[in-house]
Amino acid sequence: MPKPTVGRRAALYARYSTDLQSNRSVEDQLELCRAYTVREGLSVVETYADRARTSASLIGREGFSDLMADAKAGRFDVVVVEALDRISRDQGDLAGVHKRLEFLGVDILIVGMGRADILQVGVHGLVGQLWMEGHKRKVHRGLAGVVREGRSAGGRAYGYRPAPGRPGELVVQDEEAAVVRRVFEEYIDGRSPREIAGRLNADRVPPPRGTRWNASTINGQPERGCGLLLNPIYGGMIVWNRVSMVRNPDTGKRVSRVNPESDWQRVPAPHLAIVPPDLIEAARRRKEARRQSGGPGAYGRAHAKPKRPFSGLLRCGCCDGGLAISKSNGSAVWGRCTTSKESGTCTNRREVRIDRIEAAIFAGLREELANPIYVKAYLSAYHEERQRARAAAKRDRVKLERAAAQARSAYDRAHRLYIQSMTDGPEAERTIRELLDAARKAEAAAAEATTDTEVVELHPRALDRYLAAIEDLAAHLATGEALEAVQVLRELVARVVVTPEATATNVVVEGHLAAILGKEASLYRGMVVAEEGFEPPTHGL
Repeated sequence: MPKPTVGRRAALYARYSTDLQSNRSVEDQLELCRAYTVREGLSVVETYADRARTSASLIGREGFSDLMADAKAGRFDVVVVEALDRISRDQGDLAGVHKRLEFLGVDILIVGMGRADILQVGVHGLVGQLWMEGHKRKVHRGLAGVVREGRSAGGRAYGYRPAPGRPGELVVQDEEAAVVRRVFEEYIDGRSPREIAGRLNADRVPPPRGTRWNASTINGQPERGCGLLLNPIYGGMIVWNRVSMVRNPDTGKRVSRVNPESDWQRVPAPHLAIVPPDLIEAARRRKEARRQSGGPGAYGRAHAKPKRPFSGLLRCGCCDGGLAISKSNGSAVWGRCTTSKESGTCTNRREVRIDRIEAAIFAGLREELANPIYVKAYLSAYHEERQRARAAAKRDRVKLERAAAQARSAYDRAHRLYIQSMTDGPEAERTIRELLDAARKAEAAAAEATTDTEVVELHPRALDRYLAAIEDLAAHLATGEALEAVQVLRELVARVVVTPEATATNVVVEGHLAAILGKEASLYRGMVVAEEGFEPPTHGL
């Protein structure tokens, strides 16, 4: 038996889906609901709205979350909506909302249709679900047609920009295209993606996104076809529909899943080719060889631990090829130019003592670090950077405080949904923990922006501890015991260039470490003569 409506307290709810729709949609819906409440003799006590929020999930909708919380608190008797799809088009979500409101004694009233019963909820839920599935198929069909015409279905690969006035069409961006070709050429020449990324950062080349190039930007993922070395568009081929987006019912977030390769759509686009076919094929062969060998950067394999502190960083000064271990005898380890050995195109056939190169670098590093000038310079730079960061943070204080408030609000909403049993399970619990961590970090950042810059002084005994710590630096790094320290050292070194000269071998260390130690171009030059540290040239090899 329907309850009488006259005098009952009503809450109004309105929603529209995307920011492409008019913001007036909410006001128009609420106006219809108000007119309905007047006709039915209801008393409006509260209004709730969600703007640019999808009907596919209840998560992330602040207005609806507040409505459910107030319904539980008994602040109204009915919820008035223009249509049930304003609440949700998902069958399960709509049925769940109806069940919870019914338990709380709150009716759902539809403008022009009256009280929503279980039959209406079931029919509207089914219709809404079918509408979403049909809409998804239509969008997918439209994008497939765009791709068939040789246009982009969305997104922009590095090296291209949209053609003005021609939706979906891309044109080559010359400066970025030159960077793409450089990446392929350096990769084929033997450099690792990590090394290439370091060189691009050193040259201050703007990355596709973010502030720095990373090895993953270059390597990508083979199953998704992303990353500069794997994106087929650089060879003049558009590949679409490699992934599908699905919504996690516990978190409301959309996640991507790789489609079967048979579903991929390929369309030749020779006008978009940036990299010559021979470079594309050479890079593919090297990728495949690394995958089969399980070397660093191989697909699906953990990065191999470097055998030596500077493994992969040693370069031949004559051809810029890599230096690899050629033989070893106890603690003595020899290395040789791989280009000279494998192709004979490099004239450098000298074998060098890698262990003594490492020892010389460590000794020079220890000597440099022992100088108190560098410690004071480090602290001075630290103070300046700290003050700069604090000043920037204070300028952005309002933004940080807003971000902290939004992060805390997101956590509160997710926690409220969990308490209301609208979400459950391990995924929901994990999401709540992640949102709480994010809120705490955002609040800490906001608090940091409001504190005064602190001054860090060098304790009188700190220098003694510092010198004691670096006294055995070479021994610890060379033995590989201090793996974390070795990793940090490798991040500071872009490469070690070894060049043979008449009576000596010149060693140059390049990278961030040189800048830290105050050198303009290199750490050490001609640090060891052939008679003292290196093997003489080996003839006939």
